[in-house]
Amino acid sequence: MIHIKNIQPEHVGMFWELRLEALKTHPEAFGSSYEDSAGTPLDNVVKRIKNEKDNYILGAYTEDGQLRGMVGFVRESGMKLKHKGTIWGVYVSPAYRGQGIAQTLLEEVLNRGKEIEGLKQIHLSVVTANKTASELYKKLGFETYGIEKNALVYKGQGYDEELMAYYY
Repeated sequence: MIHIKNIQPEHVGMFWELRLEALKTHPEAFGSSYEDSAGTPLDNVVKRIKNEKDNYILGAYTEDGQLRGMVGFVRESGMKLKHKGTIWGVYVSPAYRGQGIAQTLLEEVLNRGKEIEGLKQIHLSVVTANKTASELYKKLGFETYGIEKNALVYKGQGYDEELMAYYY
């Protein structure tokens, strides 16, 4: 059984361990790199953990309290941009994939988005080679609005990203 809830500052160690696992095992999938992130002090990481209606990180916890999946959400600021939000850092540990955890995390973000006054769309990007993730996003109602060529470059290899949006 998996429980979905906001990651709390006191879970910074578990969160950062999972985040570094994601960056290390799938360097092509994230804008941040393991190399740049590994030395970040936990004091700095805890400052990134917000529990606001429009800025949070959700965790997928096992019955014994272990963090096995995550997704971040942040709403844009500014008068002309606050109708948009962004999903970032979607990741589920390999041993827990195929159980619907990513879908459950994303559905929670989409449901919470309905409660944010003035939010009209949520954006995300996914490396085009990650067909499984792209199919999941489309299943949930995200639409592709573009492809960014060489959005990420890692060790000399360029990776294109599919730009997607969910519209309320």
